[in-house]
Amino acid sequence: MRKLLLLSILVMCAALLPGCYEGYTGSDGAMLKQYLEPAKLKELVDKPRKDIWIVDVRPAGAFKEGHIPTAKNFPSGEIMERLGEIPKTQYLIMTCETGGRAQLVIRKLEKAGYTRFMNWGANSRYFKVYGSVSDTK
Repeated sequence: MRKLLLLSILVMCAALLPGCYEGYTGSDGAMLKQYLEPAKLKELVDKPRKDIWIVDVRPAGAFKEGHIPTAKNFPSGEIMERLGEIPKTQYLIMTCETGGRAQLVIRKLEKAGYTRFMNWGANSRYFKVYGSVSDTK
């Protein structure tokens, strides 16, 4: 019985952990918190700002199947080799399946000197309300 209870607690913690990073910002990323709610992100999607990118760090295949409109794809396994494509002056709203992968990328970006970012968390929060766009035919 104790093992079942312990297992249940561990499963609940594992399920809640990715959401803990939602809204995490870099030292210069606090202004991005205004886009944390799906409705506010939709406003940004509808009226993009050149200084803010939505960055999806999922693998290219998952991105092609469905992503937030206007998002750029920098897969987590490639992003460090592609830092030359991402100016440090750019504001970055990072997203993935749960927020966990985005947080791993954010830790790498922080070490590389990036400060203007926010972990938006699970892109499914947006998909549930507004759907996604696909690059597949």
